[in-house]
Order: sequence, then C-alpha cells, then structure tokens
Amino acid sequence: MKSGVDLPGVGCGLVIRRADGRILLCRRMKPPEAGRWSIPGGKVDAMEPSAQAARREAEEETGLRIGAVDLLCVTEEILTADGQHWVSLMYLARDFEGEPRLTEPDKLSAVDWFDPADPPQPLSVFAARALETLGDAG
Repeated sequence: MKSGVDLPGVGCGLVIRRADGRILLCRRMKPPEAGRWSIPGGKVDAMEPSAQAARREAEEETGLRIGAVDLLCVTEEILTADGQHWVSLMYLARDFEGEPRLTEPDKLSAVDWFDPADPPQPLSVFAARALETLGDAG
C-alpha cells in the first residue's frame, strides 16, 4: 500500500523565512503537484516526529541546516488530479544556516527566495495554505 494513494498519507512542510521576510520555495518535478512551486517537505516516516521530518526533508532538499521550528498549521488536501490524499503538518523556521542550493535535482528543478505576498506561479496547494496561515499569523 502506498501512502497518499491507497490510504491518506501524513506529510510535512517547512516555511523557511529569512529576516527580510522572503520565503524559500522549490519547484517540484514529481507528483503531487509536479511543476508547481512549493515549500520544502515530504512524507513523515514511521516513528519519526513530524517536526523532525520537516527539518530532515528541508535539509535534504535545500542543503540548509535547520534549527528550531514552530508549528504553523495542519492541512488536509485531496488532490484529485494526482489521485492523492495528504494530511500535512506545516512548520515555520526562522533559524537556519547556509545558502540554499539544489541538492535533489531528480525531485526539484529550482529553489529560490520569494516575497510571500508575490509568490511564483503556479503555486502548490500546500504552499498556498501555508502562506495563507503565515499571512494570518503576521
């Protein structure tokens, strides 16, 4: 059985925010939402705390060293176009070191900083939900 396809998957995402307010987004190459810009993230592994998974996924995808993370929101997305169903815990990180780089070119085609008020398009549903919450939280 495959998470997200045969049964709802548990995912995580991390909004990485610089001191100037810009956020890090990655362009996905694989489903769900291939071709869209999203926050770093992925699947939570069995017996792995979701905050730890968000940190791990972001470090793997960006090459950054992530420090403390705070829970931002929980989303549930049924992506009919991809035939996937995910419950995702979204986190916020302001504590990180390094410069982002494309470390998983088989999964992502680009990684860059953006103004959250003017994100690139098309934007993933996961990133849109996280940015809505980020805007509400100030």
